[in-house]
Amino acid sequence: QLVESGGGSVQAGGSLRVSCAASGYTVSSGCMAWFRQTPGKQREGIAALHTGAGMTNYADSVKGRFTISQDNAKNTLYLHMDSLKPEGTAMYFCAAEGVISGTSCVGFDHWGRGTQVTVSS
Repeated sequence: QLVESGGGSVQAGGSLRVSCAASGYTVSSGCMAWFRQTPGKQREGIAALHTGAGMTNYADSVKGRFTISQDNAKNTLYLHMDSLKPEGTAMYFCAAEGVISGTSCVGFDHWGRGTQVTVSS
């Protein structure tokens, strides 16, 4: 089970950290990732992490502003978001137990229900 938290409303240029608490498996055992989705649009992968392979990957839209990390002791995945933009308004989802494909991850077996992030201009 994956449970996201930490979403909310923030002004453009602000920062926010969302969390994803995992139960039933360990976050360090495979690919973990964050996605976001707005109504009527396709879900977008924005950050992926595989600590065993030493891999992180970011979408161009968030590169340099977002940081994905995990706390193995808390079995929790994080996404720290800086310099937020209004187009970052979306539901943010975490995903677990993907497999590496090239420089990113695919085929996630588990998904959370999401946490809403709203960025106002």
